[in-house]
Amino acid sequence: QVQLLESGGGLVQAGGSLTLSCAASGSFFSITRMGWYRQTPGKQRELVAAITSGGTTNYADSVKGRFTISRDNAKNTVYLQMNSLKPEDTAVYYCNADLLIGGGMGRQPIGSWGQGTEVTVSS
Repeated sequence: QVQLLESGGGLVQAGGSLTLSCAASGSFFSITRMGWYRQTPGKQRELVAAITSGGTTNYADSVKGRFTISRDNAKNTVYLQMNSLKPEDTAVYYCNADLLIGGGMGRQPIGSWGQGTEVTVSS
């Protein structure tokens, strides 16, 4: 079983910064990709940023130049540095990981989600 534990959410004023962290634990062979998604009431969950095990990143257009995703493969942890925050960044942020579990012929890919951490940006 895989667990993703998020931390770092909170309340910040517009223009401020926050850093989210997500650590993966449990039984798995490897993590191929980790990312952050966000969701507001009544809207679909959307990708904010993602990073592969090789370091390739992609970002939503709305956060490019303001957010930076990084990962520590040794710690199975992904970070999201959020700068110049805007009220429209207010959402619940979810960590996501694509992993390989099992061994040998039984190895298979799975996806896992964290429980979410709330980010509120006041104007």
